[in-house]
Amino acid sequence: MVITEVRIKLVEENNERLQAFCSVTFDNAFVVRDLKIIEGTKGSFVAMPSRKLTDRCGSCGCKNHLRARYCNQCGHKLDENRAIRDADGRAKLHADIAHPINSASREMIQSAIIRAYQEEKERSKQPGYICTYDDYDSDFDESTSYSGIVSEMGRSNLRTHGSHAAPRGTHLRGSGDEKSSRAENSAGGFGAGIM
Repeated sequence: MVITEVRIKLVEENNERLQAFCSVTFDNAFVVRDLKIIEGTKGSFVAMPSRKLTDRCGSCGCKNHLRARYCNQCGHKLDENRAIRDADGRAKLHADIAHPINSASREMIQSAIIRAYQEEKERSKQPGYICTYDDYDSDFDESTSYSGIVSEMGRSNLRTHGSHAAPRGTHLRGSGDEKSSRAENSAGGFGAGIM
């Protein structure tokens, strides 16, 4: 596994510990985004991308973040000590989405990111500096898109899925519109033949 690219997005001075966001590309084939460079007590370190942990309300079953004191759905008071605690007694509130499995991999990734961060800080001092962190979409190769792959497979009669910009579906209509909804479906539109 070779790190082929590291992109850094510096965070403006805000008296917080967060110094930058970054993304890492492995073998020119796999990108991990939303890593954070954080200033710790022993220097900068890399935090892997993570998500907030949730649990369900005992009354209504709705998901809530572990820091929530009341249910987002029904307002029921939640137990504030429901989070799992580590050996030091700190609540585990986040779970890594992607992370190295051993310390050698972690050190390799962290040293490459910290090195790139230092270089990006130096570049940011130059006149005309432009951050390249958000340029992933500009180098998108259309031939590797879903429709490009399908057309290469000789099945060009398939089409890509449209956007969901406009609300649609029977769940948005009043109860009196069910018959017209079924009529639309039976006329060959979306979901034709289901009912």
